[in-house]
Amino acid sequence: MRAARLRNALALKGLTPATALPEASAGRAEEAAIQPAQLLEGDTLAWRDVGGAERCPEPLAFLDGVQRLEPLAYLGSSPLVLVEVAAAVRERRDRTLRTVVAERRQVVIGRPAAIAAAGESLAGLATAALGEETPPHPVRDMADAGRLADRLRGELEIRVGSRFRSESASWLIVDGSLSESPAWAADPRMLGVAKSHAALPFDGAELERYLRLPGGHRSSLFQPRSRSVAPVHAFALRLWPWEGKDLLYGLVRVELAPANGTSETADRLARWILAERAPISAPDRRWDRLLYGIHSVEEYLRAAR
Repeated sequence: MRAARLRNALALKGLTPATALPEASAGRAEEAAIQPAQLLEGDTLAWRDVGGAERCPEPLAFLDGVQRLEPLAYLGSSPLVLVEVAAAVRERRDRTLRTVVAERRQVVIGRPAAIAAAGESLAGLATAALGEETPPHPVRDMADAGRLADRLRGELEIRVGSRFRSESASWLIVDGSLSESPAWAADPRMLGVAKSHAALPFDGAELERYLRLPGGHRSSLFQPRSRSVAPVHAFALRLWPWEGKDLLYGLVRVELAPANGTSETADRLARWILAERAPISAPDRRWDRLLYGIHSVEEYLRAAR
C-alpha cells in the first residue's frame, strides 16, 4: 500500500510513523445551530401529503463524493496526513446505473515544516499546508486537516458535477446542498438531498412540527437563511415513518432551484425521491435517509479505490 511505503520513507527522514484513524475521516461536519428560514408556502409551517412514490420518467443521475484521511507520520507533534477524495456521477437509463464521470485525488496535508521535512518522500503527490497561526497541536491539526479535506472533496464534487452537466441535461440528484455552487443553486434540473440536520430552519413550535413530519409527507417550502450566497428553496421530506424510532429518522432536506419552487412541482419531485429510497435491507446505518442511487455511487467509489 502507498501509505505503508510513505510511512517507511518518512521514518527514514526522522518523522514518527502514525496509523491511528482520526474521527474527522468520517466526512463533513456541521455546527449544530438554529438558522431561521423564510417560509415561502402558506402563513404557517404545514405538512403536505405528496402521494405515492413515483419513478422519474426520464434518465436520472446521482452525484456523491467520499473522503478518507490516513495519518502518515508526525514531525514532533505536527501530523502529516494522506487525504484521498473522490467523486462520481452515476446515471440510470433503462433501469441500469452506470458511471459516467469520476475523479479521484490524493493530497498530503500538514504544517509547512512537516511537509518540508518529508522532502522527496512526497514526490508525485500534491500537498496542502495548514495555517501556522497557532502552535502545533495533534488533535487540532487533525481536525483542521479534516476541514481541509471537506473543502477538497466539495471542490472535486463541483468539478465532477460541472463535467456531467456540460455533457448531459438529465436530472441530477446531489448528496448534500445545492448551495455548494451558485450554478447548482440555479439549475432547474438539479436537486440536493441532505441527510444532516445539524442546522435546523425553525425553532419553538414550528421546529416541533418540522421534526414530527409524518412519513410520505413534506413540509412547506422555505428558503434556508444559511444559503444566502446561492439562494435555494427547500422542504423537509420524511422517507420513512419515524414513530417509535427517532425524530430525525427518515428525515431529509430537499433543496431545489427557485424556478422549481411551486407546490405542484415540489410534490412531484418529492414523489420521485420517495421512489429512490434505499431498500430496508441496505447494509448502511444511514439507510433510513439514503437514496439507492447515492448508495450506488458510494459503493462504486470505495470499490474503485
